[in-house]
Amino acid sequence: MFETVTAVLDWFGLCVFAVTGALVASRKEMDVVGFVLLAVVTGVGGGTVRDLVLGLAPVFWVETPAYLLVCAGVGAAVFFLAHIPNSRYRVLLWFDAVGLALFAVTGAERALDAGAPGSVAVAMGVATASFGGILRDLLGGEEPVILRREIYVTAALAGALTLALADSAGVVREVALMAGFAVALALRAAGIWWGLSLPRYRARPGREVSEIEGESGEEG
Repeated sequence: MFETVTAVLDWFGLCVFAVTGALVASRKEMDVVGFVLLAVVTGVGGGTVRDLVLGLAPVFWVETPAYLLVCAGVGAAVFFLAHIPNSRYRVLLWFDAVGLALFAVTGAERALDAGAPGSVAVAMGVATASFGGILRDLLGGEEPVILRREIYVTAALAGALTLALADSAGVVREVALMAGFAVALALRAAGIWWGLSLPRYRARPGREVSEIEGESGEEG
């Protein structure tokens, strides 16, 4: 049962992220090859980084090439359907939110299954959830979402941390997965809906050279 739940979440997250990659391609008016490329990179990018860091071989999409084929199929389908939504950017944001939450927990869960400690599992959840989106935005010529004033990585961190803590407390893994997903999605959705963000660092005005020289003179 647990493996079935994990597999469903993993595949769903893959398809959702592939859609976001293809939607970026639609915003840039790319051809169908561009749609497929961004869909594949976004869908498998985060998981690839995770597996390489954990030393899992072969990487998940090499072991199961169907992941690549599904991402490519999603990208090609969006090429013909992307004109339907009135606001592709809003659709992109909400699909990305769901994909982020799904990959945060499935990435952390895969690390736990590989024998990684909880702290590493949390880091791998964040990496799985964010690196695909980073690659998508860079290749699509968009400002990476992690650089915008939005709750993004924080949501992935909270979801992965919830899963890791629940797992260490002996909570049934399916329940831990759903709890982590709910926390990550709720935080990301709140950031989108209300425009919430964490406080940013604000630079303070520096001192003039004359002030520093004056202090040096007084000490002498």
